[in-house]
Amino acid sequence: MKTSKIKSTLLAIALFASFGAFAQKEKTVMVGGAAMYPSKNIIENAVNSKDHTTLVAAVKAAGLVETLSGAGPFTVFAPVNSAFAALPAGTVDNLLKPENKAMLTTVLTYHVIPGKVDSKSVMKMIKDGNGKAMAKTVQGEELSFTTKGKDVWVTDSKGNKAMVTIADVYQSNGVIHVIDKVLMP
Repeated sequence: MKTSKIKSTLLAIALFASFGAFAQKEKTVMVGGAAMYPSKNIIENAVNSKDHTTLVAAVKAAGLVETLSGAGPFTVFAPVNSAFAALPAGTVDNLLKPENKAMLTTVLTYHVIPGKVDSKSVMKMIKDGNGKAMAKTVQGEELSFTTKGKDVWVTDSKGNKAMVTIADVYQSNGVIHVIDKVLMP
């Protein structure tokens, strides 16, 4: 009886220690006033960010919810609401129309790179590329990456630049980097 009690206590301690180690590994990042949990997928986290309501609406309108909830991994450069608001008047409303779903999908998939590319990987790519790195998007065109000081900048095919404002928001199916501009293919 005494041995089983000791085993039960040791088991409880081991489980508690395992849970504690798990909790420490699962670092949450706050984005748009909401905690982003590494155990949740891109969509499960993004819907809680008040800074990404336009992006979430666009993902829904394009029919990409199931894809971005899938296994991935994906690297998403997620523009904040103010980035969409800075587009010419009527652009977002026009993109969200059902007849423009293909165009919207093109714009959104231009913000996604296949694989899990964290900031450490981006910095290595930039260093290896003598100050510039290129990555092909799911849409098919490339984005370029540079640094200025400690900031990482993403440049689209039209020469527009977006700064990464929050890097390495880990998800169960990839990573999100929050950016301050909408990238256009």
